[in-house]
Amino acid sequence: MGIIWMLIVGGIIGWLAGLLTGRDVPGGIIGNIIAGFIGSWLGGLILGSWGPVVGGFAIIPAIIGSIILVLIVSFILRKMGQKKNHGHHAK
Repeated sequence: MGIIWMLIVGGIIGWLAGLLTGRDVPGGIIGNIIAGFIGSWLGGLILGSWGPVVGGFAIIPAIIGSIILVLIVSFILRKMGQKKNHGHHAK
């Protein structure tokens, strides 16, 4: 049950981060889970682990870290998209 619970909580954290930033996390459910895991690690590095802990995640730092991650990823993807589309005209 532990791993499944962590995947669910990680997915919810990633989904919340996407919802709060108004950006879709690429990769759907898997992307949300990855964003939740990496975001919680990032949030733990920056903020430590305080507040309520659910499924091994310190929820508040995890959500803040995931929001930072989603913003960074969407910024990078937008820049890459601009590079790809730059100079090409859609018909």
